[in-house]
Amino acid sequence: MTPAHSPNELARARQLLLGGDSDRALPLYEKLVRQSPRAAVVWYEYGNAAAKSRQPALADRAWSKALELDSLNAELVSLIGHQYQAMRNPSRAHACFIQAAAADPRGINPRISLAVLLEKANRLDEARQAVSECLAIDPHDDQARYFLALLDRREGKLEETERQLRDLLATEPRHPYVRYAARYELAQVLDRTDRYDEAMRLLSEAKELVRALTDTGVLLRDYDQSAESARRFTANQPKNILKTWAKFFPERKREAIPPLVFLGGHPRSGTTLLEQILDAHPGVAALDEPVAFMEVLQPEFHKSSQLSSARVNVLRRQYLQALRDDLEADPAGKVLVDKNPSPTARLPLWLRVFPELRVLIALRDPRDVALSCYFQNIRLNSANVNFLSLERIAKHYADLMGIWLMVREWEGFAWLETRYEDTVADLRKEGGRVTEFVGLAWHPDQARYYEKSVGKQLYSPTYQDVTRPVYQRSVARWRAYEKHLVPILPALEPFCRAFGY
Repeated sequence: MTPAHSPNELARARQLLLGGDSDRALPLYEKLVRQSPRAAVVWYEYGNAAAKSRQPALADRAWSKALELDSLNAELVSLIGHQYQAMRNPSRAHACFIQAAAADPRGINPRISLAVLLEKANRLDEARQAVSECLAIDPHDDQARYFLALLDRREGKLEETERQLRDLLATEPRHPYVRYAARYELAQVLDRTDRYDEAMRLLSEAKELVRALTDTGVLLRDYDQSAESARRFTANQPKNILKTWAKFFPERKREAIPPLVFLGGHPRSGTTLLEQILDAHPGVAALDEPVAFMEVLQPEFHKSSQLSSARVNVLRRQYLQALRDDLEADPAGKVLVDKNPSPTARLPLWLRVFPELRVLIALRDPRDVALSCYFQNIRLNSANVNFLSLERIAKHYADLMGIWLMVREWEGFAWLETRYEDTVADLRKEGGRVTEFVGLAWHPDQARYYEKSVGKQLYSPTYQDVTRPVYQRSVARWRAYEKHLVPILPALEPFCRAFGY
C-alpha cells in the first residue's frame, strides 16, 4: 500500500530527529501519523521524537500503537524495547524483548537484549535462561558465549569464566563488541587472581580494538574544547561570584524546591556506593546518573548564560520534574540526591540555577581512580573516550577535579568532601557524617544498603559493586600496578597532595 504521507515530509522529520532537533520534528511526526495511521515505523519514530522532547507519556502511546500495528515484527519490537530501556522503563523493555523473542523463535538478539537487561537488574538465573536459549539456537554464537562467561564471573566462578573466555578468544570472534569485551572481562579475572601484567596487556589489546572501531580523534577534540571552556570560565570567576549571581536571582524570586544535593567527584571515586548508602534512608530519593542536568539545564546555557529570574525558575521546575519522571515513587518530602560524576565540571552552572544546592564530593586515591577507570568497558562518549589510555585518564582527572579545587574556594555554598577509604573502613561513622550533611540522621537501613541495591535497576557502569557489603579489596589497589602507572604519577601527584593521599 502506498503511504499517504509524502516521502519528503518523512525525510525532513527524520533529518530533524537525527540532528537532535526533536522539538521541531515532533509536530511533523504528529502530522505524518494522522496521514498514515497504520504505518508502524512512523509511530515508532514519533515515539522517539516524543522521548527526546521529554514527553514520556506521548512516547509510550506512540510506541504502544506501533506495537499494536506490527506485533510480529521482531526487529521493530526489539527497537522499541531498547527505547524503553533508554527511557529507564525496564518493565516495558522486558515485555518488548519477550515479545520479540516470541515473534522470532530463532532470534539471538532479542534474547541477548533480555539477558543484558536481567543481568543489570541482578536477576542472574533469568539472564542465564535467556543465554541458554541463545546457545540452544546457535552453540557458537559469540554474544551468548561471552555473556555466559560474564554471568559465571558474577557468580564467582573465576576458573570457569577464564576457561570460557580463553576458548572464545581462541576462536577469534567475529562480533566486534565481543572481540574487545571478552578481553576486558578476562582482565577482570586476571586482576582478581593477581596476574597483573597479563591483565594490563589484555586491556591494552581491548583498547586498540575499540580505537579501530571509532573515530576517537573527533571525540577527544570535542572533549578538549569543552574541558578548556569549562576550566577557563571557572578560573575567571572571583571567589564571591555566588553573591553576584544572587543579586540577579535573589531568594525572594526563587520558587521553593525540595532539599537538593548534588553528589559528584571523578568517576570511580565511590559515588555509586555513596548514592546507594543515602538512598537506603527512607528520607532520601537518590538518582543514579539521571539525564535531567544534561537535557534540561546544560542546553539552555549553550544558548545564553544571561537568563531572567523567570526563566531560571522555569528551568528549576523542568529539572525537578525530569528527576521525578525517573523515580518510581513520589519523592514528596524527601531529600533529592542527583549522583552524577561527570557534570562535576559544570558545578558553576548547578550553582547558578540552584544557589541552595548542597554539594557532596566523593574522593578516592587518584591513583586508584585512574587504574579503575582504565579497567572500565563502557560505551564511548566525549568524556569517557579519555579512558582509552592512562595518559588521557590523568588529564581527565586533572580537568575535572581541578575545577572542583577552584569551586571549593568560592564563598557562600554548602559542600562536603568524603573519602571512599573512610567509608569502607567505617561505614557507620563516615556514612553518618554524609547523612548529617544532607540534613538527616543515620538510619539503620543504611548499613544494609546492598539489600535494596540488589532489587534496583542501576545505570552506573559499577552497578555490580554495590550489591554486596563494603569491602577493602579496592583500597590501594594501584600499588600492584605501580610500574604501569609510573608515566602518569607526576600528573596525579598534585591532587594526591591536595586531597591528602
